[in-house]
Amino acid sequence: MEFLTNLLDANSVVSTLGLIGVLGIIFMETGLLIGLVFPGGEVVFLAGIAASGAGADILGDAKLSTPLLFILAPIAAITGGEVGYWFGWTYGRKFFDRPDSRFFNQKMVQTVEKWLRKYGPRKALVFGRFIPFGRTLINPVCGVVQLERKTFSTWNAIGGIIWTEVAIGVGYLLGDVLGNSANYYLYGVVGLIVLISLVPLAIEIFREWQSKRYMK
Repeated sequence: MEFLTNLLDANSVVSTLGLIGVLGIIFMETGLLIGLVFPGGEVVFLAGIAASGAGADILGDAKLSTPLLFILAPIAAITGGEVGYWFGWTYGRKFFDRPDSRFFNQKMVQTVEKWLRKYGPRKALVFGRFIPFGRTLINPVCGVVQLERKTFSTWNAIGGIIWTEVAIGVGYLLGDVLGNSANYYLYGVVGLIVLISLVPLAIEIFREWQSKRYMK
């Protein structure tokens, strides 16, 4: 139970499980439906702080290797995406045949499918990485609709690299800029990152509401 609790807390993942924990969360959040419960965005951001010069002071013994983090995090994200795509391609629609729960509901899947149709695979696979449930569902959805493998793999890699490097980079820079005072601002900054990640979703919901309003 304590181990599971650690997986659900971004700070514990980074400070207790280290680089292996960070890579594991990235892989699971982008490759398995169970990833919907994990705080992947916060984990990647905190990992960047832990890799900065002030990382050890901010997160205790959670100093991470900067080169390894920047190299391995995109690989974990890309591999997770490929696994999610394989599940969707192999099992099709029945992969999502499960009851709604606190972390999963069919409306999420429908939303991601709509993004894929509206924006195309390139934009959906890149921007979907920055939306919490989007980075978990976009990959199997691409498999379900049998998106061409080459197109998926290319943009899955591009999206995985951009997401991890940007999120880690922001955390790394903030860790160095704020130094020891980063610990004081840590939870506020993490909260801000979460809110920013939800902006695309909020915009999409607002646009959908507007379109329905004008159709009446």
